Amino acid sequence: MLRARGRWEWIPAFGRESAGWLATRLQSCDKVGMKPRSRRAFFQESLALAATAAVLKPGSGLLGQTASGGSSSHPIRLGGPSFAKTEDPEALALAHRKLGYSAAYCPNVALNDTAKISALRDAFAKHDVVIAEVGRWCNLLDPDPEKRRKNLQTVTDGLALAEAVGARCCVDIAGSFNETSWFGPHPDNLSPKHFDASVENARKIVDAVKPKRACFAYEMMGWAFPDSPDSCLRLLKAVDRPGFGVHLDICNLISSPEKFYRNTALVNECFDKLGRWIVSCHAKDLTWDIEMNIHFREVVPGKGSLDYATYLRRLAQLPQSPPLMIEHLASVEEYAAGRQYILELGRKAGLAFS
Repeated sequence: MLRARGRWEWIPAFGRESAGWLATRLQSCDKVGMKPRSRRAFFQESLALAATAAVLKPGSGLLGQTASGGSSSHPIRLGGPSFAKTEDPEALALAHRKLGYSAAYCPNVALNDTAKISALRDAFAKHDVVIAEVGRWCNLLDPDPEKRRKNLQTVTDGLALAEAVGARCCVDIAGSFNETSWFGPHPDNLSPKHFDASVENARKIVDAVKPKRACFAYEMMGWAFPDSPDSCLRLLKAVDRPGFGVHLDICNLISSPEKFYRNTALVNECFDKLGRWIVSCHAKDLTWDIEMNIHFREVVPGKGSLDYATYLRRLAQLPQSPPLMIEHLASVEEYAAGRQYILELGRKAGLAFS
C-alpha cells in the first residue's frame, strides 16, 4: 500500500519500486479525476516526473527501461488455438509447443472437475505453456434481469476457474444494453450508467472469488467501456481491486480513420498508460474496405495496417510477459500464417519468444 494525496492506494504486485511506476501513477491520477492538487504538491510531483524523465528515452514509454535509458526485453509468449483433437492435458500442452506457442487459451474443463484442473495446471507448467485466459463471453448487462444474474455467475465461475487452473485472467466484455445483440451498440453503452454498472459487476466478481494469482479483465470495445486507455484507467481506479486488470486488444480500439492511420500512437498510449496492469493481449489485424461508410475488417496479422513492430517491441518490455493470443481467424492455415508473420517480424527486430 502507498499513502498518496490523503488516501491509501494499492500497488500492483510487480514493479513497486520503479520510478516508472511513480510517473505512471502521477499521470494516471490526473487522467482519472482525482482532487485538484495544491501548488506545492504539483511542484513536488513535477520534480519526480522530471527525475524519471531524465533516465527515459523520449517516446519510448515508462516500462521496461534501464537506468541508462535502454530497453530491457523479455521473451514474448505467443499463443493461439492448437486444434488438437485430444482431451489429454499432456498432449494438449505438447500440441501448443509443437506450433511454437508458449501460451494457450484455457482448455474446456468444468470448475468442479478438480482432477482435470490439476492435471492441466501441472502439464502446462511442465512444458512452460502459460494458460493466458478463461473466456466467458456473455452479456453482463443483459436487459433481462434473470439472464444478467446467470451471466454474472458464469463469469464469476470463470474467474474461479482461472485461479484454479493457473490462468492469467478471466475475460469478458463489460456488456451491452442492446436487446438483440449481446455485444452490440446501444446509445447508453458509453454513458455513466454503463460505467457504474461495469464497476459494480467487476467488484462483485472479484470480491466473490478473491483471486491471489488470476485477474478479472474487460476486453476493450469500440462502442462500450472500456473504449480507450483513459477509460481503462478510470475503471481501474473505480473498481479499486488488485484482482482487476487490463486486457489489451488494440484492434478493438480502432474505431475511426484517425486511430486507423495513427495506430502507432494508440499502441504507445496503451502501453504508456496501462502497461503494468496488462494481463493478456489479443493478436489480429485490421484493413479498411472502401465503401460509402467506414468499414474496418479483421484480417490475418500482417495483412492489415496495425503497427506490429511497435506492438511487439512494447509488449517485450513488460516484465510480467502478458501472453499475446491470436484470435478470430477462419482456418488452421490463417492461424499458421499469422503465427509465422509475428514470429518472423519479432525475430527480425531482435526480440525473443518463449
